[in-house]
Amino acid sequence: MSYVSCALRAAAPRCLPAPWRSPRPFSSATGPTAKKSVPYQKTLKEEGSGTGEPSRPLPPSAEVVVVGGGSLGCQTTYHLAKQGVTSVVLLERDRLTSGTTWHTAGLLWQLRPSDVEVELLAHTRDVVSRELPAETGLHTGWVENGGLFIASNKQRLDEYKRLMSLGKAYGVESYVLTPSQTKDLYPLMNIDDLYGTLYVPKDGTMDPAGTCSTLARAATARGATIIENCPVTGIQVRADNFGVKRVYAVETAHGTIQTPCVVNCAGVWARALGRLAGVHVPLVGMHHAYVVTERIEGIQNMPNVRDHDASVYLRLQGDALSVGGYESNPIFWEEVSEKFAFGLFDLDWDVFMQHIEGAINRVPVLEKTGIKSTVCGPESFTADHKPLMGEAPEVRGFFLGCGFNSAGMMLGGGCGRELAHWIIHGRPEKDMYGYDIRQVASVSLPSRRFHHSLTDNNRWIRERSHESYAKNYSVVFPHDEPLAGRNVRKDPLHEELLRQGCVFQERHGWERPGWFNPRGAAPVLDYDYYGAYGQERHRDYTYNRLLGDEYTFDFPPHHDIIKNECLTCRNALALFDMSYFGKFYLVGPEATKAANWLFTADVSKAPGSTVYTCMLNKRGGVESDLTVSRISPGDPASPLAPAFEGDGYYLAIGGAVAQHNWSHITAVLQDMKLQCKLLDCSEELGMMSIQGPLSRVVLQEVLDTDLSNEAFPFSTHKLTTAAGCTVRAMRLSFVGEMGWELHVPKADCVKVYQAVMQAGARHGITNAGYRAIDSLSIEKGYRHWHADLRPDDTPLEAGLAFTCKLKSSIPFLGREAVEAQKAKGIFRRLVCFTTEEKVPMFGLEAVWRDGEVVGHIRRADFGFAIDKTIAYGYIRDPTGGPVSLDFVKSGSYELERMGVTYPARAHTKSPFDPDNKRVKGFY
Repeated sequence: MSYVSCALRAAAPRCLPAPWRSPRPFSSATGPTAKKSVPYQKTLKEEGSGTGEPSRPLPPSAEVVVVGGGSLGCQTTYHLAKQGVTSVVLLERDRLTSGTTWHTAGLLWQLRPSDVEVELLAHTRDVVSRELPAETGLHTGWVENGGLFIASNKQRLDEYKRLMSLGKAYGVESYVLTPSQTKDLYPLMNIDDLYGTLYVPKDGTMDPAGTCSTLARAATARGATIIENCPVTGIQVRADNFGVKRVYAVETAHGTIQTPCVVNCAGVWARALGRLAGVHVPLVGMHHAYVVTERIEGIQNMPNVRDHDASVYLRLQGDALSVGGYESNPIFWEEVSEKFAFGLFDLDWDVFMQHIEGAINRVPVLEKTGIKSTVCGPESFTADHKPLMGEAPEVRGFFLGCGFNSAGMMLGGGCGRELAHWIIHGRPEKDMYGYDIRQVASVSLPSRRFHHSLTDNNRWIRERSHESYAKNYSVVFPHDEPLAGRNVRKDPLHEELLRQGCVFQERHGWERPGWFNPRGAAPVLDYDYYGAYGQERHRDYTYNRLLGDEYTFDFPPHHDIIKNECLTCRNALALFDMSYFGKFYLVGPEATKAANWLFTADVSKAPGSTVYTCMLNKRGGVESDLTVSRISPGDPASPLAPAFEGDGYYLAIGGAVAQHNWSHITAVLQDMKLQCKLLDCSEELGMMSIQGPLSRVVLQEVLDTDLSNEAFPFSTHKLTTAAGCTVRAMRLSFVGEMGWELHVPKADCVKVYQAVMQAGARHGITNAGYRAIDSLSIEKGYRHWHADLRPDDTPLEAGLAFTCKLKSSIPFLGREAVEAQKAKGIFRRLVCFTTEEKVPMFGLEAVWRDGEVVGHIRRADFGFAIDKTIAYGYIRDPTGGPVSLDFVKSGSYELERMGVTYPARAHTKSPFDPDNKRVKGFY
C-alpha cells in the first residue's frame, strides 16, 4: 500500500524541464505505487467508447451544433433546448465526459470575489440540485456537505470576510469561525496555525458522469440530439456579399451538418477545433492532479476544505479524501493528442509533493493514510484564468465555451445558460464582459478581450497562463498586477515616464501609468516564472516590492503619494498620460446614419463639437460610454484628421474596453450593412490630459490658440499646434476640473509632453496616474464602464438619462427598452454613498437600508478633496417596488465591510462640485 508520508519522502527536489520544452508524462521510479483511476462509482467509459460508428445518424442540418460533450457542451445544449432551440446537435468525438470532465474533482464553492460569478455558481447549483432531478427524476450526484475556507493569516481572513459580506447581498449563508469552532466542526483538522475559517454550509460536490448524463437526458427530452463517437474533421466557412465570414457547415467522418452556428466546447482540444475555422483560441493544456486516499475514520460528512495558503484542497469522497491543488511548476501538455479519451497521465510526485505537505499539516491523520489512486489529467487554462466565451467575429456564428481553468463543472450551469442566451439573442443576460473573447475578422484588427498581438503570441499566453495557474489560490487584492507577459504594448511616453518613477499597470497588453514613485524608476522585468523550471528569481525587484506593499485591505503605504497627485490636480494642475485609450474613426457616406443608431446622444452636430454618450444593446444595457467628436476631412496620411468621403466622427474610449467597443460597433455595422468604415488609430496617436485650475494658464503658453471660455468652450475640440506639432485639443475632463486633452501623433508625443511640463514647472505641475484618476473621477461622480456601468445596467438606472436623445424622434439601438423602462419605473438605481469614518473600501461591500440588505457596492475609493470614503452601488426596494429618489433619500444606510457595518450617507448628486462649475472654468 502507498502512503502519503511515503510520497513526501520519495519526492526529492529536481530540476523540471524548461516550460517551452516538451515534457513527457512520467512517474517517479522511487515514488509510491498507486493505480490511476478516478474515484467515481460510475463513469461513462464503461458504457462503451470508440466503436467507430456514431451513436445515431447525423441530421442534414441544425440551428446550432455544439462540439464537445463535457460539462460545458452538455450544459449549453440543455439550456439551448430549454430556451426553445430544438434543432440543436451535440457532437462528441468519443463518449460524453471523455476529455477532461470525467476526471474532475467536481467541487462547487458558492463564494468568489466577483458578483457575476456568484450568480453563475448559484445557477449551476440550482440546476444540479433542483432543476434536473425535478425534470428527469434522476439524481445528478449532488452532495451538499458544505465548504470550509482556511485562513492562516489576517489578510486571508479579511478576504473571506469580504466574500461573506458579498454573500449577504445574494442570500448565500456563510459564517466566520474561530479556530476552536472550526475544530468542533472538523475534529480531524490541525488548528494550531489557524487564524480563522469561513464556513459555507450549502457548498457541495458534483458527479461528472451523473451530471452530464442527466443533462443529456433532459436535453434530449426537449428535442436536442446527442451524437457520440463522431469527431469533427472540418468547419466550412463562407463569406457573405459584404465579405463577412460566417459558419456554413460542420464536417465529420460520417457526414456533414449544415448550420449557421457552431459552439466550441472542446476543452483542451478547443484550440485545434478553432484552427479548423480560422479562429484563434488562446489557451494552453496543463497536467492537473489529485490523489484519492484510503478510508479515513471520522471523515464522513465533513465539509470540503480549501486551504489557499497551502495551495491545497481536500474534497470529501465518501469515507476518504481527494487531495489536490495548484502548484507553481505545473507541467504543460505540449502536444495535445486527438486520440486521448478517458485517459490519465502518470503523476509526477516531485511536482505534486507540495500539496502533500499542506494536506498533512492540515489533516495530520493523512500521514498514516494509504493512497488508493492517482488522478492526473489534462485541463485547459487561459491567460487571465477566466473562461473563453462568446462569438469570435473572425467568423460570425462561431462561439466559444472553453478554457474553464478546471472550473468547468461549477461554472458550467451558469455559463451554459448565458452562452445559450448569447447564441439566441446576440448577447448574454448577465455581464459576461470578463469572459468575452470576441475578435474581429482580420488579425490586423483588435480583439474584444485580448489584442491580436497577444492571442498570436505563444510566449505571452504561456507566461500569463502559468502565472494565473500558480496564483490561483493567492489572495485577490484590489490593486494587484501581473508580472507575466508585460511590456507588450508601450505608448510613446513610456520611457520618459519610467525615468520619472512611473509604476505601471497592465491593461489589455498596454502599460499604463498607475502612480509615480518619488524614489525613482521601477521597471517591469522579464517574467521569472517565480523561480520554477530552473529559472532564477529576480533579486531586488523594485516593481515586485512595490506590488507587495499593495497586498493589503487597508490603505497602502503610498496612499499619501496618490493623495498628493489628486490634490495637486485639484489645486494646481496634473498631467495624465492616457495614450492607451482607443482612438477610432467612424467615416463614410452613412457614418451619420450609423452614429445616430449607435449612440444614445445626438452627435450629429457641427464639426468641432464633442459629445459624451453611451452605446446600448437591444435590452437597453450600457455597452459603452465614450466621447464622440464630429470632424472634417483631412490629409490621407494624417492620423489626426484622415481623409474620407461623407461624414466623420472621432471616438475616444477607455483603453481597457476599447476592443469591446470595436467589436460592438463592428457587429452593428455588419448586421445593418451600412456604407461606412471603422478605422483604428490607437497605436498611431498618443493622448495626454492636462487638468486643474491652472491648466488654462499653462496650456496658453504651449498651444497656438485662444483657450478662453468664449473661444474654446467646454465639450469642443479643434486642431492647433503645440511646440511646433499639430495636435487635436479637446476641452474635456474625466476628473472634474477644467482641462484639455491633447491627441498627438506618436512621433511628437515626447516633444509636446516636455513642452507642457516645462511650462507647468513654475506652476507646480505633477505627473499623475490612473490611481489618481480613479479617486478623482469617483469623487466627481463620473462613471466607469464595467464598474458603475455594465451591459446589464441601463442609463436610467445609472443616472445617465441625460445622454439619451429621448426628446428627439431619432431612433437608436436600445431606445425602445429605455422608453419601456421609463414608463414602467426604475426598480434599481445607482447611488453614491460616503462614510464619515475613513475606512478603505474597494467594492463588493453589502449595502444595508433600514436593517435590510438592498444591494452591494460596485466601486469604491477615497476622495481626498472631500476627505471621505466614496462608494457607488445599485440598490433595490426589498418589497419589489420602484426605487425613486424619494426612496433613496428616505432610508438609513450602512455599508458592511468585512463583517463590520459603517454608517453611510446617500447622495443624489455628486458630493464634489455638484453644480459642475469647475469643469467650465468657474473657480
